[in-house]
Amino acid sequence: MSTDAFNGSRDDDRIVELDDEVAVLPEQTRDDTDRGWGERSWSNDDRLREDRPPHWD
Repeated sequence: MSTDAFNGSRDDDRIVELDDEVAVLPEQTRDDTDRGWGERSWSNDDRLREDRPPHWD
């Protein structure tokens, strides 16, 4: 047994300041993306904008 236990210094009594700005876990992992599955990422947004009906403008 360590001498710290006899002196009253315990880990439970230590003050730890937590910073909420640090991201512990990412919002999305690499496996959650198309690239993580070995697929190319592509976007259909440009084609959809070009095919937008004229009455929507």
